[in-house]
Parts: sequence; C-alpha cells; structure tokens
Amino acid sequence: MDQISNMIIMMKNASLANRPTITLPYSKMKDAIAACLKKEGYISSFSKKTKKGFPVLEVELMYIDEAPRIKDVERVSKQSRRVYVGVNDIKPVKNGFGLLVLSTPKGIIGGKEAKKEMVGGEALFKIW
Repeated sequence: MDQISNMIIMMKNASLANRPTITLPYSKMKDAIAACLKKEGYISSFSKKTKKGFPVLEVELMYIDEAPRIKDVERVSKQSRRVYVGVNDIKPVKNGFGLLVLSTPKGIIGGKEAKKEMVGGEALFKIW
C-alpha cells in the first residue's frame, strides 16, 4: 500500500468531516511531508507520539472560518509510475491557490520554494 497516498487521503477525509486531528503510523517521509504542509499553512501542527509501543504521527488539521483548509488532493507520482519534474516544469497549482509537494535533493519542499532554490525532483502530490 502507498503510505503517502494513505496519508493525504486520510487528511482530506478528516478535514471534510471536520475532525480536529488524525493519527498516522510514523515514518521519516511522513514527518517531512507534515513539516512542509505546516510551513505552507495546510496543517496547524504535528507531533511524534507513542501509542501502544508504536510511534505515530499526530496531525492537527487547519480550518479557516470553520471551512477546511484541505479541500482536495491529487497523487501525482505513484509506485507504479514515478513522475519527475525539472525546475522549468514546475507550474502553479489551481492558479497559485494550491501546492505541489516535491521530493528533491534538498528535502521535501513545495513548488514555489523549489523554483526559488532552482531544484527539481519527484512530484509527490498536489493539494488545495
């Protein structure tokens, strides 16, 4: 099962159901994605905790005037088909209202920051 797809779909479904937090199995990749989403303003906070002896990632979702900040997500690169973009191929998502999350040599970063850093990489997902 694709853990990144599972994470972003759980965040979307929980935000549309007005849930305040979600709990996910912990991994370094999910931690880096959560850090990127927090920096870009899509989640309020996240923390690593232990439940029943296993590490979990607890994510607090963000709402603006009781409307969810995460309305929809789209997985770009899948396990069966990886999609890589160069710095010149990074386009705005939803006319700049969305975010393209990339896995680059400089870590997990958003599309605008990747253009600023002049680095391309694997396009993980789009969120708006």
